[in-house]
Amino acid sequence: MSDKVLATVRASAPRRAFGLGTLAGLGLLLLYMALAMPPANPVWRVVMVVLGVAALWLTRAMARATAGAVELTETELRDSDGTRIALIEEIVGLDRGIFAFKPSNGFLLRLARRAPRAWRPGLWWRLGRRVGVGGVTPGAQAKMMAEVIETMLATR
Repeated sequence: MSDKVLATVRASAPRRAFGLGTLAGLGLLLLYMALAMPPANPVWRVVMVVLGVAALWLTRAMARATAGAVELTETELRDSDGTRIALIEEIVGLDRGIFAFKPSNGFLLRLARRAPRAWRPGLWWRLGRRVGVGGVTPGAQAKMMAEVIETMLATR
């Protein structure tokens, strides 16, 4: 089989900037409120600090993840860093309807077997037999990749 990339989905710059800015702003706001205007109950102060740090950590994770892309080859769906998301032979279905539990501007794959959990914030996630691709990605790229996958599934 060839390792030729058939379709690529990568984060769009404006969506990526908005997502990262929103997460970073939330984290900084929570930290500011916890330190400058502390609640009367110290437990809430700790909760706000923990949530603020978590939002900043998630911002960093999303920045790393959205710097890459999702690539489709004839044999697998993979991250641009080489992480295999799913083998094409394991895909049993694809949902991209309006009521599907999928990422924004993306699609949902159903796999034949469970796979280890993995998450690249803003780009893709895998939970059990489901894989979601999308988030801060352009809808046109995800639609094209979904159509290529549907064609591969139909010719199988």
